[in-house]
Amino acid sequence: MASTSLDRLDRAILQRLQEDGRETCEAIGEQVGLSASAVLRRIKRLEEVGIIDRTVALLRPEALGLGLVAYVNVRLEKREDHGKRNPMDEFRASVQGWPEVVECAALTGEMDFLLRLVVQDMRAYSRFMLDTLLRHPAVQDCKTSFVMDRVKSTTALPI
Repeated sequence: MASTSLDRLDRAILQRLQEDGRETCEAIGEQVGLSASAVLRRIKRLEEVGIIDRTVALLRPEALGLGLVAYVNVRLEKREDHGKRNPMDEFRASVQGWPEVVECAALTGEMDFLLRLVVQDMRAYSRFMLDTLLRHPAVQDCKTSFVMDRVKSTTALPI
């Protein structure tokens, strides 16, 4: 379903769900001018076509003792040994198993990946870097920036 096939009611429903994923179909219906059953049908359709990916609880890292957020730029070795997996594929697979990495994006430019780490403290960061990331055979270089203050943090998309 292309974004152009979303009507104003779909967009209004999606906006409400982005603000509060637990809002009832009745409450959304009152806001957008539909019955609860019509809202539910639209939500089911938006899930089926893949616009709504999943519904999750957003947790406050600090409340869980995860007080340090770091962005790590990673550059990989470009050499490929015959018979071995591509270093990019190998790295992508490894990242999936690292719970400290809450987001990983492949980049253009000088660095290959940007990781967002959420860890308890500097000791946990150091342990992850030395015991995990820097030991990965494909990693050539890393540059880290630490978050001092979150100026804006949202999961809502501009729809």
